[in-house]
Amino acid sequence: MRYLVDECTGPTVARWLHSLGHEVFSVHDEARGMGDNDVLEKAASENWILITNDKDFGEMIFRHQHKHRGVILLRLEDERSTKKIEVLKQLLEQYSERLPNRFVTVTEKQVRFSGD
Repeated sequence: MRYLVDECTGPTVARWLHSLGHEVFSVHDEARGMGDNDVLEKAASENWILITNDKDFGEMIFRHQHKHRGVILLRLEDERSTKKIEVLKQLLEQYSERLPNRFVTVTEKQVRFSGD
């Protein structure tokens, strides 16, 4: 799969996804300082699933109707990279086929797909 990892999610998550064989664009490593609108536009136009901790993307998509190819919003109490990877590992193992073109909110205890 193709994942665009937002700057706030971090390069460790991007490297981990890459090590699993996924195609990854890391904003932190390749376009530091890129604005949210540009991140979302790149993800949509180039068919990336966006992984972010930034809840502003929810407002951009649901309130302002921005197009997307899939968003994984991490809403974690523990923001360390190890916890992000642990939660993403479970998400990918259980729901990878449901991620494209969906807005998914993930906590330590719950996975919620928009519209479900």
